[in-house]
Amino acid sequence: MAGAIGLLTTARALVALAPVAGVAAALLNPQLRQTATQWLRNGAAQRAAALYLLIPLTWWYTSDWSVWRHEVYRQLPLIGVPLAFAVAVPLSGRQRFGLGVGFVGSTALLGLATLGRYLADPAWAQELIGTGQNVPSVTGIFHIYFGIMLALSAFWAVSLSREARAGRLSRWLLLGAAAAATLSLHVLVYRTGLLAFYAALFVSGLLLLFRRPVLALALLAVGIALATTAYVSLPSVQKRIGATLYDINEYNAGRDINQLSISRRLAALHNAQVLVAEHPWLGVAPADVRQAMDEQFSWQTYGLTQENRVMIHNQYVHYLVGAGVAGLLLWLWVLITPLVQPGLRQNPYVRAYLLIFAAAALADSLLEMQIGFNLFVFLYGFLVVAADRHRQPSV
Repeated sequence: MAGAIGLLTTARALVALAPVAGVAAALLNPQLRQTATQWLRNGAAQRAAALYLLIPLTWWYTSDWSVWRHEVYRQLPLIGVPLAFAVAVPLSGRQRFGLGVGFVGSTALLGLATLGRYLADPAWAQELIGTGQNVPSVTGIFHIYFGIMLALSAFWAVSLSREARAGRLSRWLLLGAAAAATLSLHVLVYRTGLLAFYAALFVSGLLLLFRRPVLALALLAVGIALATTAYVSLPSVQKRIGATLYDINEYNAGRDINQLSISRRLAALHNAQVLVAEHPWLGVAPADVRQAMDEQFSWQTYGLTQENRVMIHNQYVHYLVGAGVAGLLLWLWVLITPLVQPGLRQNPYVRAYLLIFAAAALADSLLEMQIGFNLFVFLYGFLVVAADRHRQPSV
């Protein structure tokens, strides 16, 4: 609950305390000795631990020691949170359902409140969108992660409404929350959230194609109809698409891109490609990515002033720059492995979470900002580690 409330309100203290409480819960398990082996046998927890070890094991070629020490500490939840969900007395089905309903309901309400901010002054909101900016959420959640949370809530609310413990009223409320999250995401036009939403919808349809072809085709048809309707009927969507195309054209024409979002990201990606070519196998060291990018920007500026030189907005490329092919394969191992295990792939919550994060990681380095890291780690423990534990034989 502390983690969920902290994510929704950007209360850092609650988010920071949540892993500590989780580890304490694991250590207070009256059957700790018997259940400790579950952590060692839990494949999801092992993969998260391997992702953490990527930082300390690069000590021998890192040069930015202050960042290295900070990351060794900052990424400890990759160990602590999976430990909690693998070893602590597990939450009951009712508790998990309640937390899920609370998360999607709260996110949907925040989406509607932010939508109200948009409707209160549409001209101001559309001016923001036209310049590549976003209407800020009412609780100050960064727009990229708020878009991801809205996309997750839209999928999870539908799945929760199909649970046996959901009564008739709660089913309708959950479907209403799904509609509210979807509507807010489209009207506010959070690009990363929309990318993740439609990618997850499309891939879900493909996964169903051979098992339930009628449902798969219906899902794909709904996605196409929703996207078409949004473009035709929502001025904010038209404004965002126009601004995005203008942004890309300015970059291709070699004009001033200091105030353009997509163009600055493209410049960062091109500089990142140079670093990948120079350090393909082990990268420049995860702690040295920012320093290496700053040095590369000093050679190829793309006309950007110092304050407008952004970091890599792609988690896959970020791992490739920081830890080379080895780091990228490790990140893909974390994301893809649950999707090829039938017991986890068929879990709608796990599937939606992984598909949405995998798509969103194409547009941002999700683990580099604290809110993105926390969102990934808490949901990974709550969903993937817990589901993997449920698959293990009882001890």
